[in-house]
Amino acid sequence: MATLRAVASRPHATADEVTEDVRAAIGSVSRQAVYDTLAVLVEKKMIRRIQTPGSPARFEDRVGDNHHHLICRTCGTTTDIDCAVGATPCLTAHDAHGFEIDEAEVIYWGRCPACREAATAAQGEQAPPALAQPSETARPRRASRANPRT
Repeated sequence: MATLRAVASRPHATADEVTEDVRAAIGSVSRQAVYDTLAVLVEKKMIRRIQTPGSPARFEDRVGDNHHHLICRTCGTTTDIDCAVGATPCLTAHDAHGFEIDEAEVIYWGRCPACREAATAAQGEQAPPALAQPSETARPRRASRANPRT
């Protein structure tokens, strides 16, 4: 029960984070006991395991609906996104190869507002102070719009 409560109180937590919360709630417990409990809860469809590229598995108690996730590339914040409504051709397989499809997993990637704000502030701090008007031959550098990371 402590594991289930930990997942409910911290959506998208890793197994290690769940273990920390369980230990805080009940005291000493092995990591393996929490991992085993998480596996049983996933098997019984009481919680959902989310595995995204480059990240440890995460767990949530929002089950029974086909929602998706939005993940910040910078800090890893994960947010639930409800399924699209209306025409969703990308969620309908062109050829299901005989499968009965019951779920589509979509991950939206981007940067959260806090990380965007921090990046903007960092860029402002790195800008050199304006000392004089640029000459006709000197042109100000422009940020590339094609790749915002450069």
